[in-house]
Parts: sequence; structure tokens; C-alpha cells
Amino acid sequence: MSFIFKATEIPDVMICKPKIFEDGRGYFFESWNQRDFSKAGIHTTFVQDNQSFSVKNTLRGLHYQAKPYEQAKLVRVLSGSILDCVVDLRSASATFKKGILFELTAERGESLYIPEGFAHGFLVLSENAMVLYKASSYYAPQYERGIYWNDPDLAIDWGICNPILSEKDKQLPRLREIHYDEI
Repeated sequence: MSFIFKATEIPDVMICKPKIFEDGRGYFFESWNQRDFSKAGIHTTFVQDNQSFSVKNTLRGLHYQAKPYEQAKLVRVLSGSILDCVVDLRSASATFKKGILFELTAERGESLYIPEGFAHGFLVLSENAMVLYKASSYYAPQYERGIYWNDPDLAIDWGICNPILSEKDKQLPRLREIHYDEI
């Protein structure tokens, strides 16, 4: 197996650490292997890759897509480092409304697997960061949703007071204003 899979505080969210092979030339690792992920219980079919480049203190999120276009994601940092956040929006889940943070770095090469039913966002910690994520459903703008990054009901400690936000992200609703039947 080319990966070590580690459960998180939310059992369905997984850290996926690749085996990295280094020598005098540099390094090599598999960033995705369907067989290994299936053996770990992750049977998601990914249909789209998305990539972003952001400067330090940029916060993207918290985003999700509503039914029937909800997305599972596999997030990986290609350069730099980020503070990645997931929030469980599955109303039947024991971890409903729980948010957890992970530091992901290009240097470590790990990925974060996020199943459907979660909001996702990240804060750039390094001078800049390039992030790549696989998605299980195609982007559908009419089903795009989000939650305000600094919602007091979530109490996520991003470690920053004034991140760089898009105009759209500045207008996102609070957790108590979203419709869980769409997730």
C-alpha cells in the first residue's frame, strides 16, 4: 500500500499520508491510488480536479454544494502550507456542526479526504500556496453554498482576525441560517 490512512476526530474524514521515496535527485510519491483508497474504505469516484493559488492570509470558504451536487473532496497542497477546515453538516451525524482544523503542507505531501456533507475552507499560512483538490461531483454554481468563516456558533480558531476574503465569502450566511435538508 502506498498510503497510511489516519482517522480524525470525525471518523469519515481521513488524513492520507503517502509513502515518499527520496534520494539525491529529489523525491517521488503517488498522490492518488484508487486501489489503496478503496482498501481503506474510500470508494469515491472523482470527476473533477480544482486548483487554486493564493497569497498569505487568504481564507477561502467555508464552501459546499447542495443536493444533488454535493461533493466529496481530496485536498492536497502543491506548494506552501494551509490551515484546512472541515465542518460536518450531516444532520444525522454524531459530529453534526463540529469543525476541525488540519495543517497541510506540500513538504509532507499528505491529503485530506472529506466526504459529502461537509463545508470546507482553508487559510494560507505560507507566503503563498497552491492547492489541488479532487471533487466527486461537477461544479454546479446554482447549488454552491457556504457558511461565514468566523461564525461564532462554530468557534473555529483560525488564528487570524482579518483574513483576505472574496466579496462572495464576506456575504456567506451563518450556520443557523442554512437549510440542512439541502445537504
